[in-house]
Amino acid sequence: MEGTMEGSKTRIYAYRWVVLGAFMMVNLAVQLLWISYAPVTGPAAALYGVSDLRIGVFSMLFMIAFIPLSIPVSWAIDTLGWRRTVGFGSAMMGAFAVLRGLAGANYGLAFVATLGIAAAQPFLLNAWTKVPALWFPPKERATAVGLVTLANLVGTAAGMVLTPALAESVPIPTIQLYYGVFSAACAAVFILVSREKPATPPSDDAGQARSLMLDGLRHAFTVPSFRRYLVMSFIGLGIFNGVTTWIEAIVRPRGFGPQEAGNLGAVMLVAGVVGAVLLPAMSDKSGKRKPFIGLGLAMAIPGLAGLAFAPTYPLLCLSAAVLGFFLTSVMPIGMQYASEVARPTPEGTSNGLIQLFGQASVVFVYLMAALRGADGSFTVALIVASVLLLASAAISLSLKEST
Repeated sequence: MEGTMEGSKTRIYAYRWVVLGAFMMVNLAVQLLWISYAPVTGPAAALYGVSDLRIGVFSMLFMIAFIPLSIPVSWAIDTLGWRRTVGFGSAMMGAFAVLRGLAGANYGLAFVATLGIAAAQPFLLNAWTKVPALWFPPKERATAVGLVTLANLVGTAAGMVLTPALAESVPIPTIQLYYGVFSAACAAVFILVSREKPATPPSDDAGQARSLMLDGLRHAFTVPSFRRYLVMSFIGLGIFNGVTTWIEAIVRPRGFGPQEAGNLGAVMLVAGVVGAVLLPAMSDKSGKRKPFIGLGLAMAIPGLAGLAFAPTYPLLCLSAAVLGFFLTSVMPIGMQYASEVARPTPEGTSNGLIQLFGQASVVFVYLMAALRGADGSFTVALIVASVLLLASAAISLSLKEST
């Protein structure tokens, strides 16, 4: 790490990009593990001899495990340090990911291993705003969170595209073993290169003490804009998780297979990568959060409606691109916004609450399956999702701009 100048109070270190890069890789890996069954739901169900819903449970476990673990993990991030906490979660992720690859066609063992990976996920996701707060100046923080979001989207897109492509010639358990080895390698790199914080903070507010966690929790819930964003996070992440979890089942009634489903998911996520980089950077440059949150939510609605009604594959791809670009760009901007309006609540605590409400939307993922038509269509579920997204966009108008 670079040295500090005598008498300087703040300093921006180039090493911040190394720390962020290592953090991005473990987040990429956990998303790859989360989504890797979704584009091959049918073949995986045949392999394990179970229903589509029980394969969907692999994805839902990540959201279910988040609910009891989010607050304790946030406490660990804010009190024990983010590097130690994320390092533990990364090691846990790698170990259970390898175990899942070794489970073969044993659904029970694969379920247990998936539960272990799912329990590791909060250790990674709840530090999204903590790392930028310690390493980056204010004008780069939404961009930094956007880059972590980008890594998550790349991991999800890789799982969408690589899994069905590999499944053409490689057994699903072997694919999972490949992913497990990759995840373990990412964890090892993170543990080796990450640092808790620079010798000198990047800005005055980075060095400020934050409220104790319980005080911070109480304070966050007294902030109207923070409470409203919790509702918006529940809706937005519920829709994102629902669409990505059931992508293969959504397009199956229209005659498309796992390969087309994986490519469609990849289109959505690649567009999301662009949005997660472009719009947060524009938000940082303008010093505004609220307009970009409202814009992203409103513009995502046509994309979601297109997934429900588009009759052809090109129109489905266009709809997925619009949905991905706008909906995913809201995530990093919104998380940074929430951490700003909730101060002096610690970043790990506010981030953990946002992620908790987002992952609690597992109920929406289940309801999407429950609302399927007799022919397997998800049209009704997607219409309901569009209405909820419209309500979320309306709520965004009442947010107070952060300072």
